[in-house]
Amino acid sequence: DNKEVEPCNDCKNCKSIDTSSSIDIVEMDAASNRGIDEIRKIIQESTFAPMGNRYRVFIIDEAHMITNDGFNALLKTLEEPPARVIFILATTNLEKVPKTIVSRCVLIQFGSAQVEEIVQMLKRIKIGEKLSISNEALIIIAKHCDLSFRDGAKILEEIVLSGNTDEVSVLNRIG
Repeated sequence: DNKEVEPCNDCKNCKSIDTSSSIDIVEMDAASNRGIDEIRKIIQESTFAPMGNRYRVFIIDEAHMITNDGFNALLKTLEEPPARVIFILATTNLEKVPKTIVSRCVLIQFGSAQVEEIVQMLKRIKIGEKLSISNEALIIIAKHCDLSFRDGAKILEEIVLSGNTDEVSVLNRIG
């Protein structure tokens, strides 16, 4: 069954995920935490049962940055993962992930974001953070972030911190 499931964004679990307070969702930036000790810590944490959700989910961003020793430590766990655990290895450089790791994963390719989707994400940030920036400025950011959600959010942050959030300043800064 290829049914898409959208979150309700109302229940306790959805809200805890939205606020990054879910104990069952563990995120690690492998660009900063890439060694064997950090990977061993995640492997150890994966042995614990979920506390509020059906699964414990470990998201390893920038997975291509994990050291060879780290990948070797993770290999056995990926071969025989605990029953209630999901590992998500996110990377923009799949060619840097060892084939032994890739062969034990389900590969999901995401397409590029669309400008409209980035604008919607930026509007959510604007509302959530109570930012004073026009929707026109958000559109300019979305058109200049290489169709990347992360880059769009980073550009928005830089612009807000600079204090120059009018359209002309935004265009001059990134255009």
